[in-house]
Amino acid sequence: MKKLLPILIFGTSLGAMSSVAFAEPPMPPFYASVMKMAPEGKLGQIIKKEKIKTSVKGAQAWKIAYISSDVAERKTISTGLIVAPIGQAPKEGRPIMAWVHGTTGSAQNCGPSQITNPATPLNEYFLMDGNSWTDYGIPNVEEFIKEGYVIVATDYQGQGGGGKHQYAVAQTNGRDAINSARAASSMKEVGAGKRTIIYGWSQGGGATIAAASLPEYQAQQGTAADNLQYLGFVALAPDDVAAVLPKLPADEAGANKLMNEFTQANVPNVFLFAHYVMGLWGAQAANPNLKLTDVLTDEGVKVANQLAGNKCVHVMADSFTYTYGDQYKSLIKPQPSNSLAWINAFINGSVKPVKPVAPVVIYWGTKDTAVPPVMHELYQKQMCAMGANVGRNQLPGEQTHFTTPGVSAPIYLAWVKDRIAGKPLANGCPQPSQKQ
Repeated sequence: MKKLLPILIFGTSLGAMSSVAFAEPPMPPFYASVMKMAPEGKLGQIIKKEKIKTSVKGAQAWKIAYISSDVAERKTISTGLIVAPIGQAPKEGRPIMAWVHGTTGSAQNCGPSQITNPATPLNEYFLMDGNSWTDYGIPNVEEFIKEGYVIVATDYQGQGGGGKHQYAVAQTNGRDAINSARAASSMKEVGAGKRTIIYGWSQGGGATIAAASLPEYQAQQGTAADNLQYLGFVALAPDDVAAVLPKLPADEAGANKLMNEFTQANVPNVFLFAHYVMGLWGAQAANPNLKLTDVLTDEGVKVANQLAGNKCVHVMADSFTYTYGDQYKSLIKPQPSNSLAWINAFINGSVKPVKPVAPVVIYWGTKDTAVPPVMHELYQKQMCAMGANVGRNQLPGEQTHFTTPGVSAPIYLAWVKDRIAGKPLANGCPQPSQKQ
């Protein structure tokens, strides 16, 4: 079981500033101006918006920047998109779909809203029809517009709004999802109401189930839009570190052993290593008591700050390969220090062991090697024991991590429509076998 933790944190399409200065890439004017703004205001408050073109028929779109907060409740700024139908909204307001994306990177220029024509259907880097150096776009956006929904798609904090992105810290990413829905509900131009569904993939899948277990955060008053009504959560190949490691090691020696196993599981190839470095960088951003020098050499810290602060995940991996070849492992210290604090930070940043506020449905493929299926199997078992309704649906055929969004899209579209229509839902939890 210990071997699972490394794979699930940083091998997936899974604040405070570092004490070491890091460069930031040049930013488009919208984001450059947002990065100069202070994170002040109500949670979900839109502090800047700009109307943009969209290729989706019958839709209008905006780039937005809004107030959010992180796992330590420090205020942050997140950027993103809002796409809404053109025309008069119904009296009760349009339902909100809040999309939470998978791994793109940790630098300021890694927010999907920064791509040319970002308000478009999901386009994946790894697939044959991918047309960019990153993933961007919104799954089912055309279908949701036809149904009369408002779609909001966060970039996460640190991906265009200043600060340092807390990559794979699901508690922070989930808060960004909740506050994006508040932002959509507060924006008069789009006619959104209170009915809300959050859906996400990979890193965003983890953020989705993390958001589902934040009832007190959802219920906060004095936000840009209070009392949203959560109808369901759709998680595509979600990760949940806390589910596979519910108990901390007893001492520093045990933590060192686990941290070493974690490191070794994340260095077999340079792509995993890039995720690993971003994960360390993000955990340190969320937890200023941690130091990158606990795990990386001095040169490794310098490289991590330079690359994680400047480049998105695919080009980051290319830079490691170009500069270090197969010697990138030399950036890791032979033995980590402060390991108990690091392991604790990974768990605290993951999904809380709290019953979800609404039904959850998970979609996954048998050929997913990025997020081992046992991860969300354990999540389901834990939450169902609390009385939650968590369905877990294996997709037909042999689906990989990267085919999961496309194959699942028409399936969860029907699930979403039923939740918004208020139709009853059978309990998705595994039922005990009936004795003959």
